[in-house]
Amino acid sequence: MIAPRPGTTASAIILKLLILLMLVLVMLVSASGCKGSSGLVHTTDAGSFSSRPKYIFLFIGDGMGPAQVKLSDAVLDSGNVLSMGSFPVAGVTATHAENRYITDSGAAGTALATGFKTSVGTISMKSNHRDTLRTIAEMAKQKGMRVGIVSSVGIDNATPACFYAHNAGRGNYHDIAMQMAASGFDYFGGGYAEGDFAHNRPQGVAVKPDIPSVMKAAGYRITTDLNELLSVLPGTRCWAYTRFDGKAALSYAMDREGDELSLAEFTRQGIRLLDNPAGFFMMVEGGKIDWACHANDAAAAAHDVAAFDRAIAEALAFYRLHPDETLIVVTADHECGGLSLGNAVLGYESRLPLLRRQKVSRQRFSEMVAAWAKNRNVTFSMALDSVKVYYGLGDGALDPALAISVQERKILRDAYPATPEESVPGADRFASAVTGMLNTRAGIGWTSNVHTAVPVPVFAAGAGAAAFGGSYDNTGIAEKIMRLARLGGRQ
Repeated sequence: MIAPRPGTTASAIILKLLILLMLVLVMLVSASGCKGSSGLVHTTDAGSFSSRPKYIFLFIGDGMGPAQVKLSDAVLDSGNVLSMGSFPVAGVTATHAENRYITDSGAAGTALATGFKTSVGTISMKSNHRDTLRTIAEMAKQKGMRVGIVSSVGIDNATPACFYAHNAGRGNYHDIAMQMAASGFDYFGGGYAEGDFAHNRPQGVAVKPDIPSVMKAAGYRITTDLNELLSVLPGTRCWAYTRFDGKAALSYAMDREGDELSLAEFTRQGIRLLDNPAGFFMMVEGGKIDWACHANDAAAAAHDVAAFDRAIAEALAFYRLHPDETLIVVTADHECGGLSLGNAVLGYESRLPLLRRQKVSRQRFSEMVAAWAKNRNVTFSMALDSVKVYYGLGDGALDPALAISVQERKILRDAYPATPEESVPGADRFASAVTGMLNTRAGIGWTSNVHTAVPVPVFAAGAGAAAFGGSYDNTGIAEKIMRLARLGGRQ
């Protein structure tokens, strides 16, 4: 029996007892594990690396800082939080390169793939450009696990390349792509920069080997649509890609047409092909998040974060079948654009739902405007009507915030390409101005068109997930996976 102090009421004693009981319950939950809103469970002993995951997913949202995650959640809110937001473990990592505070995807991808820092532009090599660095994907393959690499940008782009290739320069797309076949990895999903080596070769310059032919000779089945991919049997080495642009990328998620495979579909089929008793390692990159942020296109970034999250949901579905053997880690290589959810124009106000009025990416709209200017069949007045259709701007009767001022109309008039010769640069100026006006009205701010050194989030679930909590360097992602999966560690 607890004796009350003089002047202490019985209700005060009861309140103190209730608080003490709550603290005990919190300690018990922390010791035994906790459930997130998605039903995921983690235990604290995973921090001691006692767990040993057999199925490992590493998701990398290129350019995805914490603001990009929250932006997508706010703009596309349908009553459900993003899957990654429901993960029971969260952390944060620094992203700097060995030779520069603001990194690129080559150096950052190398850190995530190998556990080592390197110089910008370098693909899984030390900064001396002589010594190669073993990747967690190569270690997993050597251990007998199946390995898959997927990206919504080119499979020969910096981030995915860092897991299977070694090169002094991230722009050496052909040399990087040639290493896919040599890797012996089981599944690749994503396009390739064919224009870099297959077309418009200067006279006298030898034509380099065609990548698809090299892959076929190495025993890979190549598929270009979903039906072909569905026909591939597990255990068959496969390179899958769908329609991609001149830079080897998929369409932005908000522009994707029905016959284009989504990042989630690439992930789902990868799981089907990789699943086996020996386990697998799969890296999935949401690369178009970064491209949208380079363009300061908030709506496109929000949609591509959501598309990336749908790929994560595929891994979660697999996790629920193998909860004691599956590890899912979600992170980013760096932040891009210096995105802020708030700006100087609106102050403490924000109207993020206005971004839902945007129906196409800035890139797709720019392409449309360039075609109008080239064909000289769309007047400026007609272009403003299209701005209303694709961005909602000019629809002041529906929402006064969407009205275009006289000054803004002049800005757009000056930006609109007047001649076919101005079609491409003029279209880009016009699309940039329109996108910027909608962003400003929504309360979005951008400080840059390039990467920043903002720390990026880490989300983890499953076997060993607790090891990824806290604050650490991006090299720690690879180090922790190596230790948990007993891959042999850094060399």
